[in-house]
Amino acid sequence: MDTLNQELFGEPCTYKQPVKEIEEKWKLVPAFLKIKGLVKQHIDSFNYFINVDIKKIVEANNYVTCDADPLFYIKYTNVYVGSPDVDEGFNISKLTTPHECRLRDMTYSAPITVDIEYSRGTQKVAKTGLLIGRMPIMLKSSNCVLSNKSEFELAKMHECPLDPGGYFVVKGQEKVILIQEQLSKNRMLVEEGKWGAQCQVASSTHDRKSPTIVFVKGNKYFLGHNMFTDPIPVSIIFKAMDFLSDLEICEVIGIPDIHQLTPTLEECHKLQIYTQEAAWNYLGTKMVAKRYVTSASSVRTPADDARDALATTILAHVPVEEYNFKSKAVYLGLMIKRVIQAQSDKQFLDDRDYYGNKRMELAGSLISLMFEDVFKRFNFDLKSIADKTIPKIRASQFDVIKYMRSELITSCLVFAISTGNWTIKRFKMERLGVTQVVSRLSYKAALGMMTRVNSQFESTRKVSGPRSLQPSQWGMLCPSDTPEGESCGLVKNLALMTHITTDINEYPIKRLVKNAGLQDISIVASKAIHSPAAYIVFLNGNILGVTTNYQNMISIFRLMRREGQISSYASIYVNFLHKCIYISSDGGRLCRPYIIVQKGQPLLNQSHMTELEKGIRSFADFLHDARSVGVYRMDH
Repeated sequence: MDTLNQELFGEPCTYKQPVKEIEEKWKLVPAFLKIKGLVKQHIDSFNYFINVDIKKIVEANNYVTCDADPLFYIKYTNVYVGSPDVDEGFNISKLTTPHECRLRDMTYSAPITVDIEYSRGTQKVAKTGLLIGRMPIMLKSSNCVLSNKSEFELAKMHECPLDPGGYFVVKGQEKVILIQEQLSKNRMLVEEGKWGAQCQVASSTHDRKSPTIVFVKGNKYFLGHNMFTDPIPVSIIFKAMDFLSDLEICEVIGIPDIHQLTPTLEECHKLQIYTQEAAWNYLGTKMVAKRYVTSASSVRTPADDARDALATTILAHVPVEEYNFKSKAVYLGLMIKRVIQAQSDKQFLDDRDYYGNKRMELAGSLISLMFEDVFKRFNFDLKSIADKTIPKIRASQFDVIKYMRSELITSCLVFAISTGNWTIKRFKMERLGVTQVVSRLSYKAALGMMTRVNSQFESTRKVSGPRSLQPSQWGMLCPSDTPEGESCGLVKNLALMTHITTDINEYPIKRLVKNAGLQDISIVASKAIHSPAAYIVFLNGNILGVTTNYQNMISIFRLMRREGQISSYASIYVNFLHKCIYISSDGGRLCRPYIIVQKGQPLLNQSHMTELEKGIRSFADFLHDARSVGVYRMDH
């Protein structure tokens, strides 16, 4: 992986003397903390949610209609999160500070306002600045009044200049959202299961989260999903994806010996399934929820439900357009291939305790999940009110603005942060103890709360694996700061120089790898995908395509990253065992700074350290000069 290999790219620096002693390099640590601090990951995550993610959520759910009136609609055109204020009554509000909220037992929050366009009868109406709720604001975030203030200004607001921020003031109490440790989403994980090797993928999109499992039982391969009452032979799934011949199925799986798949392929012949429609009909009989929607316009059959489930729910993160299942079939074939390889060679098994297979959920992503859930509920309530009210009165007299109540969003967000209970029904997610009161016993105790990592593993189980000190934690997590007793090894703390990534735009990365020799998966023949020279390219768990020159792609990617053409937090590494190139730009990855080494010599030299001591150079300058200087942040 990137983090385990020394970087071998960069400008030669023979005319400068290398750093004399290793102790000199430790001067980079205070330089890093000066610009980043110990709670920067929380603040970055919340800023991303406030400035980017909340707009994406509203844009994805920006249209509301009702059944009672076909002309009625609500369209959200923009959303804003304002500055923290308090309501003094009589529609008067004034700006507030965290200190005032602590003293008055109030919530330090800001108004969430939207611009909307809606219909009132046949008339279109546009309104701006409508309040839909209040958002608790993290201290020192971009919307906080303490942001970018000098020590004198902080003192005037009765705030300690050394206070790191990164927490909320809810009902007068200081609450911090602990970092939640989760398994990576949309990644293949091969483990030993009940009957042998199995490959599991926890698919996650904005709409759905569900695991898909491919496992071997006896000498047959099955797909398991909670949409089906029983495991389905994978050959039937391939038939439903329009891979009809046994040769096509073997080619997309990439196994030269057809005898390994013969018992599975025979299942189709036993059940007389030879066409795509026959496979859909069979899957329709195995569906858990049979929805027969009968109306004057259309009649849905179980086969239609099975086809839609295959397109949108099973391996939901793999996109399917116009029921073209090619990319999903390639992904499923690779899952089966991994299971077959793990049966004969145990080195193909994955370790779920390895930190490359984990992601950290920060305050921004957790509040994003909660806000999306409650915003959908807010829109559903407006639709229900419109359906009930419009038939009783004229449509022109119904003004939806009067029914937009901000209490729902406000109370849900405040309740979640104040109690620590994160309940999201559509994902069947129920977590307790997500937030804790900030410990003020000492300054170190408060900082320790901000860097604490909470595992989802039950603390009562006597299993050593999740508690053990992993080699992959080196430089990312503190090896000694963990409590005694049943929480030992499950509650951890971040190391001093750890950074946690936020989501990065995928479009520049896709464009770069296509120009670096990527062959799109939709046009590559199934047989060519598994050829000896081909390396499959993944981006955040999705297959982008195939390349035959992986060295060229990796060198171009790293060069562009160091030149600043793509985000410095984008990751790329080759897995020679899987013959895959994995590119990651998702949020929640642990990373830390590295020094680039070329021909055994670090590109960091004594003149750079002298400039740092004199105050001419800051840590940010090292990152901007990554190609010539050599300090670079690498993800895990």
